[in-house]
This record gives sequence, structure tokens and C-alpha cells, in this order.
Amino acid sequence: MPTDDFTLAIQPLKQLGGQRVWSLMISLFGDLARHEGDVIDGPVLSAIMAAMDVRPEAARVALHRLRKDNWIASQKHGRTSQHSLTTDGRRQSHAASRRIYASPDDLAQNWQMVLTDEATSDAKALSDFVNLEGRIYVGAADLAPPKNAFAISGKDAPDWMKRELEPQQLAEGYVQLRAALEHAVLVLPPPPDLVPREIATLRCLVVHNWRRLALKHPAVPRPLIRDDWPGLRCHILVADLLARYPRPQQDSITAV
Repeated sequence: MPTDDFTLAIQPLKQLGGQRVWSLMISLFGDLARHEGDVIDGPVLSAIMAAMDVRPEAARVALHRLRKDNWIASQKHGRTSQHSLTTDGRRQSHAASRRIYASPDDLAQNWQMVLTDEATSDAKALSDFVNLEGRIYVGAADLAPPKNAFAISGKDAPDWMKRELEPQQLAEGYVQLRAALEHAVLVLPPPPDLVPREIATLRCLVVHNWRRLALKHPAVPRPLIRDDWPGLRCHILVADLLARYPRPQQDSITAV
């Protein structure tokens, strides 16, 4: 059974919005079984889902959906089901992991401002840029600007500009996640006091709640981020927790 301190520590993370079961499973497999040959045994998956207050019937429905959508493959080994990401699931998971697991120190340190020839310029070329206003975009200095765009290297950015670049539609989400992560940091027992299954559960909740916000907007170069922006604080806390509670070995996670 989970320890009382562990249960208390993860409670706010479990209560955040957007906890769709199929999405939780994608976060779990992406963190625990992202590589070819990695599997999660059925009893282990059930135990981790139960720790996140997911009902068995909801877990079965989510598994069925993910198999139908070609995210997860399942097969029997004796009386035990084993689940793994499909080739397409691994591809999508690896693509997202570059953003999810990047540390704050990995953020671009240099930036550029781009003026496009029209407001609806090449959307694909601008996908990693952030729109400041109208035809003006900013992004990492090593990004290739769209054809016919005017680009200039950025220097010191004023505070008002940094605020304009913050994803306002996610502001409350980042504030709530920051509070939940800070609570976890204060209450969590030290790593040696947690069993591998608890660590796997913790990591899933941290990754999932971070993923559902961070992947909704491009990464902003560090010089364009306010030091007190809740999104940056979340990034720091996520990186710290994932480093402090490293991914457990597959064979160490049991359902008992």
C-alpha cells in the first residue's frame, strides 16, 4: 500500500484538470516504456492506475481506445497481459519527449525577431516561433525564418514583451501546476522511502500534468521569459523532481 505521506503528496497532482485516462496512460508509457522491447505487465499497469484513482473499468476502456488508435499493443504471456507502445506510438512519444524532458538549461539562450511578408505567412515555417503581434514573431536564433521574412537578432527584451509572449490561455493552468508541484516537493518522502511503483506513479503524474501544458505552445528562448513566470517555475520543479526520483527499472516494479 502507498505510504500516507506519498498519498498526501500526489493528491493535488491527481486533482488537476485534464486527467483523461487514455492520456494518463500515454504519459505513463512514454515515461516508463518508451523504447523498443519495453513492456508494462497488466498487474503493474492496474496497480499504477489504481494509485491514481482510475477505476478498473475506465482503465480497460482506455486500453481498448489506445489499441484501436494504434498507440498500444497487448499480448498474453501465460496468464499475464503485457502492454507496449506500437512503432507509431514510440515515434510520437520520442518526438514529444524532447520537449517534455528538456531541462530549463536547455532553453535557447539567443533569439531572433522575424517580420513576415503577410500575417498568414508559412504556418509550418512558423510553428516553432511565438507570435508577438500581427506579422511579428520571435523564436530561437537557430530557427530558419520563413521565406521572404526579415529577421533580426534579439538583445535585451523589456518586461512588457516577455509578458506578451506568455500563453495567457494557460496562465491559470501553470499557476495550479506550480502549487501542486511545490506541495509535492514539501511533502514527498525521500527517494529511498518510496517503492518503485510509487516512484513510477509520481513520475507519471508529474510528466502528464507538465505535458498537457508545455506541448500546447512553442518553447520560448530563456531571455524572453520572466524569472517569476509560473511556467518557468513549473519547468524547474518538473526537472528537479524527475532527477530526484529517477525512472525505476522495469523488473523492480511489482503489483504488490
